[in-house]
Amino acid sequence: MNLSTPRRAASIAVAAVAAASLVAVGVSTSSAAPVKPASVSATATPIKHLVVIFDENVSYDHYFGTYPKAANTNGSKFHAAPGTPKNNNLITSGKLTSNANLYKPARLSKAQGVTCDQNHAYGPEQAATDNGKMDKFVQNVSVDTCTGLFGTPGLAMDYYDGNTTTGLWNWAQQYSMSDNSYDSTFGPSTPGALNLVSGQTHGFKEIDSTTGLQVATPGSYVLASPNSSGVGTVINDPDPAYDDCSDTNHTATNTLAAGTGKNIGDLLNAKNVTWGWFQGGFRPTQSADATNKYAVCGAKHTNINGASVVDYSPHHNPFQYYKSTSNPHHLPPTSVAKIGHTDQANHQYALTDFTKALQANNLPAVSFLKAGEYQDGHAGYSDPIDEQHFLVREINELQRSPEWSSTAVVIAYDDSDGWYDHQFATITNASHDAPANNTVCTSSTAPVANGYADRCGPGPRLPLLVISPYARTNFIDHHETEQASVLKFIESNWKTAKIGDGSFETRAGSLNPMFNFKASDNKRVILNQTGTVRRISRIKPHQKDRHTKVVWH
Repeated sequence: MNLSTPRRAASIAVAAVAAASLVAVGVSTSSAAPVKPASVSATATPIKHLVVIFDENVSYDHYFGTYPKAANTNGSKFHAAPGTPKNNNLITSGKLTSNANLYKPARLSKAQGVTCDQNHAYGPEQAATDNGKMDKFVQNVSVDTCTGLFGTPGLAMDYYDGNTTTGLWNWAQQYSMSDNSYDSTFGPSTPGALNLVSGQTHGFKEIDSTTGLQVATPGSYVLASPNSSGVGTVINDPDPAYDDCSDTNHTATNTLAAGTGKNIGDLLNAKNVTWGWFQGGFRPTQSADATNKYAVCGAKHTNINGASVVDYSPHHNPFQYYKSTSNPHHLPPTSVAKIGHTDQANHQYALTDFTKALQANNLPAVSFLKAGEYQDGHAGYSDPIDEQHFLVREINELQRSPEWSSTAVVIAYDDSDGWYDHQFATITNASHDAPANNTVCTSSTAPVANGYADRCGPGPRLPLLVISPYARTNFIDHHETEQASVLKFIESNWKTAKIGDGSFETRAGSLNPMFNFKASDNKRVILNQTGTVRRISRIKPHQKDRHTKVVWH
């Protein structure tokens, strides 16, 4: 998303709200009613629980550009383990010191955490690549000045190191990371979220926010290249049609997007596999009732810069674009025991519901976690420090749970925010009507899957980490993967049907090389809020979960 748009500006509030009342604390196990443990479906691997933490707007070089070498001049200290494998970054590529862009990459300190939001639209991101030369970032995506946030000339080129992104660097040391994973297409948040759950950004209609009817003549923002039936491709950040909180709680009249295809939630439902999307701020501050037609999502938090930020972003929730998996009124689950199952919540939940399910030993087989906006890592209103607080809290709680020995956490991102990354992915799906002056897609000889336009990709390189007792230790995977690779893993592990219809699941690389499924090391790595390692321990035999045999080695 672009912070300069009216849609984004409208969602940033100024009023302060006490953060303590909104932090996801859940229900304590001592006070919660007993819950029957969730049933477990057969899986192709030892992973019985997958938790996908989907954060915002980071390129690989922006967070790992000098990994594992940190300056250690400020922030949290980081020292790599001997034998840390080489990865493709700014140092190893030589792009840290010899760079054809107008500015060279510069280190951002922890004190410069809240920065301007870069331009990460579909067309400018393509132009920044300069047909694979990767040398036009400053001219096309860099936003160097903004009110109240850190900015500097050539800001899009800059990066953090392990003194700021300490937690992510320590998880990379203890588990698996990829240096060759990409956005499935170019563009902002919504296409990335849709590619995560369906591998598909085509097949959407434009909906009138007031009437709920399809717009006869689609505009240029909601859909690109609509056909004669008004079905086109999403390349921007329109809000979802099946969400009361869209259009700034329906106080605006922007048109909305509605999907016509399937997503992974539909496939998991067909297999009776428990699942859920858990998002900060999803619980409404005003419910829909006889008086109020729409629920209102008004919860806010204050980030480290002192700005009050609305927690819930409708266009960050991909399942609300599809009627089959939506919860328009943001209804709560009927009970903790029903979390992950189909009831009035329809698998769409607040983050606090994830905490309740975890504490009640009712973790769904597949969970997607989305932080409230102040902790999702998006430049402009969030930052790597607030993001780290969220990641450490959630992953520590998972590692302390009895389900940990059969769980895998995937940390993935929705887009690059336009931050510089030196690595270009060969275009494998072209589009011949890409925005003007960008030949990286229009001149490509790659196929156009199913003839669907404006799905050019892969796009920018993004971070990807796998944290699990079955993840390889201090391992860097060089196989090419993308956002749809997460979708592919879910389909394979729970033996669902395929999305089909040109979904990028067919081309997506496998996450399996990041695992060692033959044996678990049963390791718990608990981090401090600063991202430093607090404790590394083994899972004791009585702490193992009921699903996976502990293999000691």
